[in-house]
Amino acid sequence: MGRLLARLIAAQDRWARPFGDFNHRWLTALFHPIRPIKDLLNGVWLGHPLHSAATDIPIGTLLLVVVLDLIGQPTAADAALVATILFMLAAAVAGFADYTDTDGIARTRATTHSTLMVVALLVLLVSLGLRAGSPADRTIPVALGIVGFLIVIAGAYVGGDVVYVLGNMVSRHAFRGTGTKWVKLDTGDLADLAALPEATPAKARAGINDLVLVRIADTVYALHAVCAHAGGPLASGTVVDGCIQCPWHASRFRLPDGHVRRGPAVYDQPAYEIRAAEGGGYEVRRSGS
Repeated sequence: MGRLLARLIAAQDRWARPFGDFNHRWLTALFHPIRPIKDLLNGVWLGHPLHSAATDIPIGTLLLVVVLDLIGQPTAADAALVATILFMLAAAVAGFADYTDTDGIARTRATTHSTLMVVALLVLLVSLGLRAGSPADRTIPVALGIVGFLIVIAGAYVGGDVVYVLGNMVSRHAFRGTGTKWVKLDTGDLADLAALPEATPAKARAGINDLVLVRIADTVYALHAVCAHAGGPLASGTVVDGCIQCPWHASRFRLPDGHVRRGPAVYDQPAYEIRAAEGGGYEVRRSGS
C-alpha cells in the first residue's frame, strides 16, 4: 500500500514541479520585504515550525464537522466548519512562509500538498455557502464536507512525506548529542587562531564534525558548519550584527551560543567551547547552551 501511494504521489511531480517553481517566485517576492512577519510565520519565536503545529487544528475541527453532521447537529457542524476554514487559512499562510525556503523535490511535493489543501478549502467553502441558506435537505453540503475531509487527509499524507521522508524543516542536528569530551580541533595550516581574519568565517574540523570559526576582537567563536535549517555551509556565510548568516536562506545564528536570531531556521545552531590543548593546538567541546 505504501509503495502504491508513493508512486501515486511521485506521478504528480510532472505538473507540480513547474507549478511549484512559479509559486515560489511570487511568494518569495511577497515575503521578502516583510522579513519579521515571515520569521513570525516560520515559528522562530516558537522554536518550532509554526505550520506543522497549526495544521493539526483544522484537521481536528473538520473531523468534528463530519461527526456533527452525521449525528444531526447542523448548527454546531456549521460553526465548526467556519472555524475549520479560518484555521486552514492561518495554517496555509504559515505554510507559504516555509515554502519560500523549500527547494528541490521537497518543494515539488509541498506543491502537491498545498494544491490538495487549496482544493479541499474550495470544497469546504462551497459546502459552507450551501449551508448558509439553511436548506431543508443538507445532503449535498454534508457530502461536500466529507469529500473535503478526505482531500485534507490526502493532503496531510503528502505533507507528512515532505517532513518525514524529505526532512524539510527538520533540524539538521537532531541526532547530535551534547558532547562531554574535548576533541582535537583540526585547523589545517593555521597554528594560531589569533591569526584568523576578523569577522571572516573559516572552516575547521573536530572529529567527524565540520565547524565554522569566527574571530571577533580577541575571542574566537565556533559553531557547527552545517546550518540547522537546510544544511547550508555556514563557513561560506557572512558575519552580520554578531551573527553568522547562512548563504542559502539567510538564517542568522548568534556567534556566542548559536541561538537563532532570524529565520527560516527555527532551531539553534550547535556551539562549541574552545581551549588550548596541552600538547599544542586547540580542543573543542560542544556547549550545553
